[in-house]
Amino acid sequence: MSTRDTRPGSAGGADVPGPLHGGPDDEYTPEQLATLSREDLDRLGARYDGVEILHVDPGPEPGSPVEKRAVRQVGWSFTIAGLASLAFVVIYVGSGWFLPDWHWEIDDHGWSALFTPLLGALMGLALIMVGVGLVLYTKNLLPHETAVQDKHDASYFDRVTAAATLVGGLEKSGLKRRKLITRSLAFMGGGLGLMLIMPLGGLIKNPNKGNPLGTTPWGEGVRLVRDDGTPIRPGDQQPGSLETVFPAVPGGNSVHHADAATMLIRLRPEQLEADRPRPGQEDFGYGDYVAYSKICTHAGCPVSLYEQETSRILCPCHQSQFDVTQGAKPVFGPATRALPQLPITVDDEGFFVARSDYIEAVGPTYWNRERI
Repeated sequence: MSTRDTRPGSAGGADVPGPLHGGPDDEYTPEQLATLSREDLDRLGARYDGVEILHVDPGPEPGSPVEKRAVRQVGWSFTIAGLASLAFVVIYVGSGWFLPDWHWEIDDHGWSALFTPLLGALMGLALIMVGVGLVLYTKNLLPHETAVQDKHDASYFDRVTAAATLVGGLEKSGLKRRKLITRSLAFMGGGLGLMLIMPLGGLIKNPNKGNPLGTTPWGEGVRLVRDDGTPIRPGDQQPGSLETVFPAVPGGNSVHHADAATMLIRLRPEQLEADRPRPGQEDFGYGDYVAYSKICTHAGCPVSLYEQETSRILCPCHQSQFDVTQGAKPVFGPATRALPQLPITVDDEGFFVARSDYIEAVGPTYWNRERI
């Protein structure tokens, strides 16, 4: 039993003696088919496929000015796509390394505001130029023909001639001799490949380095400041009042650390007498001051509504309520975990400072875990 080679570029088994399965055996033997060129096999297969060629446009003459201009257009399209893809990779990977580190800020007009738009624009440019290059190549360099074909079931004869047709199509495309296009195509493919895997940034640059979900900018000795950056002393607030404070982070705008937003509350005398801190947090307050996270433990909304008469902090989103005289434990609504308390004291200048970061993760209940 003989083995037929049906790989593209071969004779498809036509050079092996024996009958052709399903083909016009009474007209062509394997020996006869083996003597035919790939182009002849292509035409022969088309004829037996019921293809009627109505018009043929061979494309530009090889080496002509028209062809050279079209090759340059396609090559530049693919090259620009590759450059845009590599620029995407450079901006994505280089942020925080040899480019400025970016972080989202509401009123930022610098690098952080440009980071995401640049990535989107470069990816869009790369994909557009790929499409432009393919359209120009198909329209200006490939042969064009108009044909009508009758549909029928494929046979072994069809597979032999189809293999020649496919390989012949590659030959007619002119890619082998148009080096500018093949090189720019390879360059573009490499750039696009890198660009498409960059969004999997967690495999390259770990976004969870340093436990960002379990820590905040608060730490030992970090001052409590208002939204205008001014520090706070004991006595600046009236009993029963609340003020939102942020960590005074050197070299940055502390207001934009949303996970560190904290409520500094001065208790009234009767509240202080009824105060029952959670076990292990008895010394987290300072005098008649206590500080709790502003982020609701249910869904992360800001819990900034304070009723001093009832000693309750209210979340406006889903109506959870927390009692500040019971360690900010939830007493109503869907929240099931108390607001984390920030341990506070005063520094040598008499300003409020944190004694440490929160000892538990702030935010919704699903982040509830001990910080190690």
